[in-house]
Amino acid sequence: MLDFSISPAAQPVISVSELNRLAKDLLEGNLPLMWIGGEISNFKRYDSGHCYFTLKDAQAQVECVIFRHKIQYLDWLPDNGMQVEVRACPTLYEARGKFQLNVETMRRSGLGALFEAFAKLKARFEREGLFDPARKKPLPAFPRTIGIITSIQAAALRDVLTTLRRRMPSLPVIVYPTPVQGEGAGQKVAAAIEIAAARAECDVLIVCRGGGSLEDLWAFNEEIVARAIHACTIPIVTGIGHETDFTIADFVADARGPTPTAAAALATPDRVELRQQLLHWYRHLGRVTMRTLEERMQRLDYLGKRLIHPGERIRGRTEALQHLATRMRGAWQRASQEHAWRVRELGRWLSAARPDLETLQRQNDERARRLQQAASRRLEAAAAVVDRVETHLKHLNPQLVLERGYSITATGGGRIVRDSAQVACGEELTITFARGWAGAQVKRKG
Repeated sequence: MLDFSISPAAQPVISVSELNRLAKDLLEGNLPLMWIGGEISNFKRYDSGHCYFTLKDAQAQVECVIFRHKIQYLDWLPDNGMQVEVRACPTLYEARGKFQLNVETMRRSGLGALFEAFAKLKARFEREGLFDPARKKPLPAFPRTIGIITSIQAAALRDVLTTLRRRMPSLPVIVYPTPVQGEGAGQKVAAAIEIAAARAECDVLIVCRGGGSLEDLWAFNEEIVARAIHACTIPIVTGIGHETDFTIADFVADARGPTPTAAAALATPDRVELRQQLLHWYRHLGRVTMRTLEERMQRLDYLGKRLIHPGERIRGRTEALQHLATRMRGAWQRASQEHAWRVRELGRWLSAARPDLETLQRQNDERARRLQQAASRRLEAAAAVVDRVETHLKHLNPQLVLERGYSITATGGGRIVRDSAQVACGEELTITFARGWAGAQVKRKG
């Protein structure tokens, strides 16, 4: 923001556009979106779809604008002289420096209290369990009588009757006339529901009326109507207003149709669909029956082929027995021949396997003689080898060397002395002779 605390001569100069923009920012930044009530005047709707009007009361007025994309959600048309409540954001139209309200939505005066009452009653019934799906009664698939609770003059009655006549013209209809709008309408609708339940003439009830504002539909938001629907022993279908309209009665009812026509469709079967289903099942049953008959005929043919005269069966069994007897005799003969052949073959094997004792005795005698000769020759050869070895050993015997005058000199540790370098002067030696030994000491060596 600009700082205006400096001296007048040094204050900056701003344009009108900047001033209006500052004023707009101040308004939108400090005044929130709020509900404002008043009377409509100078209402104009341009080709663009945007609407401009003045909202006034006894002391003041303010210009308002509601754009096309916001007014399209209203289910009623604003007009001059209407008392309304607008939810708007205060702003400034910069191009003209005009203070105005940018309207988000609007409602007729008093609807705020109605909405609040609707929300409180809906929350209380929800806590009590009146909306619980588990307590809702199922609609009969094929009702015998339909009851309609609505006004005789209502267009909704004509729509429901037209739908019922189209879907199921043979279905009886009982109308329980009652006002559906205005003072005391809620008590009268509840009384009609109680009468229908007490008479028990119908299998399902349709509670319906055409579209309208929240005030027009308020009779179906009253507690007495909700209690009557909850206590009714007959299933109830509601068709109140348009698809976007919801009332307390819709939440308590066993089923809700978006419109009276849809409610009539929910409560009754469609004869065209039933006829199509019957035709489908008729054709299906015919096909199943024909297939069953064909299967039974085929089975009869099969069983007929298997059916044989008892005489033929006896003859067949006799022939089979004779054939088996023939096969048994042949098998017995073959088995006997095989056993006889086997016995003869075993006899030949036994004969061939019997030993010749005389021949075996001669063979044993010959082998004993040859073994004795071989042993003698072997002993003679071994004695000759021993003699030769003994001769060699004698030549190598050191005792014979000692007998010829030689001796063996050893150190005290038993080591044979072969070189004078192995001994030292004064060392004790042992000298072994052919017979006996003697100790000696080295005096000198060379």
